[in-house]
Amino acid sequence: MTLSLFDQFASPTLLGIPLIALALTLPWTLLPSPSSRWLNNRLISLQNWFFARYTHQLLQPLNLGGHKWALMLTSLMIYLITLNLLGLLPYTFTPTTQLAMNLGLAVPLWLATVIIGMRNNPTIALGHLLPHATPMALIPALIIIETISLLIRPLALGVRLTANLTAGHLLMQLIAMAVFTLTSIVPFAALITSLVLFLLTLLELAVAMIQAYVFVLLLSLYLQENV
Repeated sequence: MTLSLFDQFASPTLLGIPLIALALTLPWTLLPSPSSRWLNNRLISLQNWFFARYTHQLLQPLNLGGHKWALMLTSLMIYLITLNLLGLLPYTFTPTTQLAMNLGLAVPLWLATVIIGMRNNPTIALGHLLPHATPMALIPALIIIETISLLIRPLALGVRLTANLTAGHLLMQLIAMAVFTLTSIVPFAALITSLVLFLLTLLELAVAMIQAYVFVLLLSLYLQENV
C-alpha cells in the first residue's frame, strides 16, 4: 500500500493519545540549566553567550518599553529552533508543520502587540492605517487596505513557517524515494542523488533556524510599531 506523502505531517498517536504534547515539551528538557557555580561548563557558557548576543540584536531597534518582551521573544526563538531541528531527525514529528499550532503562537502574540499600541499610543497606532499626506480621495481605500494588511499579519506568520518547513520535508522525502528507487537501477545516479539529498539536508538545517529567527523578528517589528 502506498502512503500519502503528507502522512508524515499527521500528528502521531499512541493508544488514542496524541503525541504532539510530548513533542512540544521535549525541547525544554534538552536545554541545560545554568548551575549556581561561579564558572559554568563550556556548553552552558556557549549557550549563555548565544542568548545574550541574540537578545541584544533583537532588542537593539526597540524602545525601552519593548525590552519587557526580551525573555518571551528569546524563549520563543530557542523553542522554535529546537522544534524545527528535532523534526529533521529520523522517526520524529515536527509540530511546527501544523498550521493550527503556528497560528496559536502567532495570533495571541500579534494581538498583544496591537493591544499594547492601542492602550499606550492609540493615535500613533491608528496613524499606521493612513500614510502621511494621503490624498483625500484615496483615504477610504487606503484605510481598508492597511486594515486588511494588519489583520493578515498573524496568518502570514503562521503560513510562512508552515509552508517553508512542509515544502522542505516533502522535497527531502521525494529525493529519498528517488535514491531508493535508483539504487537497484542506476547506482551512479543514486549516488549523485544522495549527494543532492545531503546538500538539501544542510539547507533544511539552515531553514529551520532561519525561519524561527524570522518568526520572532517579525513579531519584534510589530512590537516596535506599538511601543
